[in-house]
Amino acid sequence: MDESKLTREAKRDEPALLPPVDVIEDASGITLYADLPGVPKDKLDVQVEADTLTISGEMAVAMPQGMAATHAEVSLPRYRRTFTLSKELDPEKLSAELKNGVLKLRIEKAVHAQPRKVQIKVG
Repeated sequence: MDESKLTREAKRDEPALLPPVDVIEDASGITLYADLPGVPKDKLDVQVEADTLTISGEMAVAMPQGMAATHAEVSLPRYRRTFTLSKELDPEKLSAELKNGVLKLRIEKAVHAQPRKVQIKVG
């Protein structure tokens, strides 16, 4: 087993917050919007393995030097959310964008699952 897989499995067992996610479906695929405040791009991981999509990230909220939080409502610094992908979706056609703490994932439907117009021949 390679080291990266061991690291992923260890992180899977750590407690994490479930980020709120909106899922919007249209004729050509789905778009997921995951709220991940405080997670920079370098601490964000999107993985697809078989039919499982995993979003994980670690908050990087810097405290000014010499200061400490006296009250923190968010005690876990990690987010993780896992989804099972439908066979209609093509995991090879996945795009991701992080902007203002919101991760936007777009997954296109597989060619066989997209609507298509059938040509009618006159004969």
